[in-house]
Amino acid sequence: MNPAGFPPETVPLQGTYEGFHGQPGGSTVVQYPTVSVPHEPPRDHIIWSLWSFYYWNPFCLGLAALIFSIRARDRKVVGDMEGARHHGSTARSLNIWATVFSIMALIFLITVVLLRMDSQIDDRFNSHNSG
Repeated sequence: MNPAGFPPETVPLQGTYEGFHGQPGGSTVVQYPTVSVPHEPPRDHIIWSLWSFYYWNPFCLGLAALIFSIRARDRKVVGDMEGARHHGSTARSLNIWATVFSIMALIFLITVVLLRMDSQIDDRFNSHNSG
C-alpha cells in the first residue's frame, strides 16, 4: 500500500489526520507572505462640493459639503488618512442629499411652470370660444 520510495510514517492517512506532516516531535513554522497593497488616497469630492455650493445649495448642504471637503483635503495633506476618509465620506453624503434636493426642486419648478402654462392656454381657449 505504500507508494514507492516513501517510508510508512510519512505517508498521509486517508480521512482525518490529527498530526503534522514532517518529522515527529519537530515544530512546524508556517510563514505567510506579506503583500502590501497601496491604498488609493481618500477622496475629498471638492469639485462636486463646489458644484453643490454654486448651483441651488438647498438648506446650505452645499456649503456644509464644501467645508467637509476642505477639511478632508487638509487632513490628507497632514497625513491623517482616516480623518480624511471620514470627512470625505461626510462630504459625499451631503453632496448626495444636496443633489437629490436640487433635482426634486427642479422637477417641482418645471411642473409648476408647465401647469401654469396649461391653465393659461385653457383660459385663452375658453375666453376665445365664449366670446
